[in-house]
Amino acid sequence: MARRWMMVSGEKPMVREEFQPDAPGPGEVVVEIAGCGVCHTDLGFYFDGVRTNQPLPLCLGHEISGIVTQAGEAAGDWIGQPVIIPAVMPCGECDACQRGKGTICRAQKMPGNDIQGGFATHITVPARGLCPVDMDRLTAVGLTLADVSVVADALTTPYQAAVQAGIGPGDLVIVNGTGGVGGYAVQVAAAMGATVVAIDVVQEKLAAVQGHGAALALNARDYDSRGLKQEITGFAKANGLKTSEWIIMECSGTAAGQIAAFGLLNHGATMCVVGFTMDKVEVRLSNLMAFHARLLGNWGCPPELYPGALELVLSGKVKLAPFIEQRPLDDINAVFRDVHDGKLVRRQILVPGS
Repeated sequence: MARRWMMVSGEKPMVREEFQPDAPGPGEVVVEIAGCGVCHTDLGFYFDGVRTNQPLPLCLGHEISGIVTQAGEAAGDWIGQPVIIPAVMPCGECDACQRGKGTICRAQKMPGNDIQGGFATHITVPARGLCPVDMDRLTAVGLTLADVSVVADALTTPYQAAVQAGIGPGDLVIVNGTGGVGGYAVQVAAAMGATVVAIDVVQEKLAAVQGHGAALALNARDYDSRGLKQEITGFAKANGLKTSEWIIMECSGTAAGQIAAFGLLNHGATMCVVGFTMDKVEVRLSNLMAFHARLLGNWGCPPELYPGALELVLSGKVKLAPFIEQRPLDDINAVFRDVHDGKLVRRQILVPGS
């Protein structure tokens, strides 16, 4: 019998239950889950009162990898395939999807929000958009199928932000908040040819990215807003980099981080809002006009971009292993508490049966 952990409320521990996976309908598959990453969004649902689209009780989790074990009509070719499930699955049929804007599809499905999620042994999902995984190449870079669960969201979200911002050689990219999504944002930007400045308030997180793409690591606690901008400007001048048109990737998901990132805008800059918080911030929007800058939102990642993001991992340009840690799925309540309390630096991947 399959099993999953259900959130009944933010005030009670998640509860393990046995269930029968939904039989796959036309164009659907059942995936036996190898691993599911614990994301900041999951913590928002559980601890911060962020509402899920499907009423509770609900199984959370949207960073999922596994093997297809059953398939409905027109999806039989997927049986036996190792896959990554997109964290956001557009319908593929609506006007927005047809125009290449699947991230704003109003019929999209997100595991652990719109449908039952991945903190389970099995999940039934649409086959459309599944990302196949070459296990031979994965093994060659020392990773398991469970490890690449974090590609869905932790890697693909900053990857889409980088693609949307047009990051390339010669760019100066500033990543604000280098834990989780931010750590991968550093690596993605560096893989695209940019010089990356990493900012965080946790020294251990900065140390981790210094060896993986960050040319400069700054602890925001050591600077006021003006000093931080001056430090980066000095670095840019000393290294022959742009002192305008910076690309700022705000990944901290905190009000303070968003304010700090907005303060780094300069002429022609682009600020990508990647992290999420329920908190409100007060900024002077006229800076966008005065600097002829732009502010880009970033929701999920279109499934068609997943193979490109995965290729960065399989080619060794983006490293997962130093930033992840596998834990048994049955430890979910303890893991959630520890991640929420800031006790764990690495991305936690919950593995059924381990």
